[in-house]
Amino acid sequence: MDLPVMPPVRPMLAKSVAGVPDPATYEKHGGLSFEPKWDGFRCLVFKDGDEVELTSRNTKPLTRYFPEVVAAARDQLPERCVLDGELYVAITADEGLPRLEFEVLQERIHPAASRITKLSEATPAGFVAFDLLALGDTSYVEEPFSVRRAALADALAHLADRAGEELTGCHLVRTTTDPDEAERWFEQFEGAGLDGVMAKPLGAPYVENGRTMLKIKHARTADVVVAGYREHKTSTPERPLLGSLLLGLYGDDGTLQHIGVSASFTAARRAELIEELAPLVCPVEEHPWGVWEEWAVANPDRVPGTQSRWSAGKDLSFTPLRPELVLEVGYDHMEGRRFRHTAQFKRWRPDREPTSCGYEQLDEPVRYDLTTVLTPGPA
Repeated sequence: MDLPVMPPVRPMLAKSVAGVPDPATYEKHGGLSFEPKWDGFRCLVFKDGDEVELTSRNTKPLTRYFPEVVAAARDQLPERCVLDGELYVAITADEGLPRLEFEVLQERIHPAASRITKLSEATPAGFVAFDLLALGDTSYVEEPFSVRRAALADALAHLADRAGEELTGCHLVRTTTDPDEAERWFEQFEGAGLDGVMAKPLGAPYVENGRTMLKIKHARTADVVVAGYREHKTSTPERPLLGSLLLGLYGDDGTLQHIGVSASFTAARRAELIEELAPLVCPVEEHPWGVWEEWAVANPDRVPGTQSRWSAGKDLSFTPLRPELVLEVGYDHMEGRRFRHTAQFKRWRPDREPTSCGYEQLDEPVRYDLTTVLTPGPA
């Protein structure tokens, strides 16, 4: 492989902003281009003829895990190019509308070649391109995004004929310079599994590992039950420190479900929380999750203490607490019946009864057709 931009490359990153920004405030940067924010694996594609390499955000190889994407890149992308984009898996949802499913995408990372082959056929991934680093013998990393985007759109113009028809293969992300359109995407596209909107300064070059882009994600709150905690990796018997709080919500059947964790406390606060929660520590057999051996098989994504290939080797044991405390947390969006990311501690809610904390309080986005998101032009 001989390209003007060669691996390893650490992709350009984004910093969070509260809402869709006004392009006028970025006039000195040439204004802003907006695009949907995909929920998948960040992926750089390096293609030189039949040679194709896929690398992750942290430069690790992804090629062997996604043979169907490699085949699509050989067939659908320019002869020699370096693209920045996202790998995703789309699954048809309850209402017959396809949506992104991150958990299914995670399952694609498997050590067994036979399993990789089977999953590539059962849950094939797609690739959506949103930036251009090189084309032919030309590097575009020093060019402003306006130039990179125009060249990318021209190079992938032939993909427009299949957009909206095929959920797999290679696609070009849609863009707009209209903040009102970006606001509509922010509200509508979450129903297809997307998790926000990106904003990119049109005059900015491609800055490897630099937070040049802006990301706008959904911000919500929920009242949850504190059901246990895990100790911090620096915790010692002499100075125990809390690492994360294990959170739960009650399902319709009255069962306390594991919904996620809250972390990111200061060292001083970690020590204080251990002391504050000590009176609630209880034997696991007296805890709602003490029966997980009976229902872990049916609920592997909601049972604390169970291993996966993403957590293998980590100590996932936890200290059970009587579910008597309610906490308000901030979160962006759900992945199935769990928080997609670590929830942010907001405040204690002594005015709430733990049993009143159920899933009905959570926002549920209106379903939206992912094929429409992949179709160029107005939604």
